[in-house]
Amino acid sequence: MSYREADVSAADAAMDKYRSGLEGEVGAALSVVGLSAERAHKEMVIRDDMIRIAHRVGASLRQIAEASGLGRKTVTAIVESDQTRK
Repeated sequence: MSYREADVSAADAAMDKYRSGLEGEVGAALSVVGLSAERAHKEMVIRDDMIRIAHRVGASLRQIAEASGLGRKTVTAIVESDQTRK
């Protein structure tokens, strides 16, 4: 597998963002934590959008809660947050 220089530079920049100037294992661990948090946030935004869509097209709060592994109160809050955006 080969990588372009731009890809390598982008990866280095992304890791440096969280490394806090630390080298070695601590810097590497902070990089992984930061990048994982970014990804988790993106996935949460997608999940919440899909919850709203599922509810809009007829899924019950109970069905969504079971499918998502979230509590009904959390699902209700996510669904209701859609109405506050309008």
